[in-house]
Amino acid sequence: QVQLVESGGGLVQAGGSLRLSCAASGGLFRLDAMGWYRQAPGKQRELVAYITNIGNTNYADSVKGRFTISRDNAKNTVYLQMNSLKPEDTAVYYCNVQGLTETYLPFNYWGQGTQVTVSS
Repeated sequence: QVQLVESGGGLVQAGGSLRLSCAASGGLFRLDAMGWYRQAPGKQRELVAYITNIGNTNYADSVKGRFTISRDNAKNTVYLQMNSLKPEDTAVYYCNVQGLTETYLPFNYWGQGTQVTVSS
């Protein structure tokens, strides 16, 4: 069974940096798109960034130029480097991974979420 483990959230001052990681394991045949979403209190979950299996990326306008998504296919891991953080970046961040299981079934899984808090 595919499992996702997120890490790297925390409390940081405005202008600081954090790096989130999301590692997939168990029953994988192939990983396709991998992405990060976030949900702030009282708001809907929104896309932050995603990266395809060939490295194409897409970012929300609010994070362009500040956040960088990357992946290490050998480690089945996706990263989100967040620089110049702002208080409005405060949210629970979720990774999302799509692919095929070892029995060739498609999957679309979410990580458990990691809190990012940016103080002003």
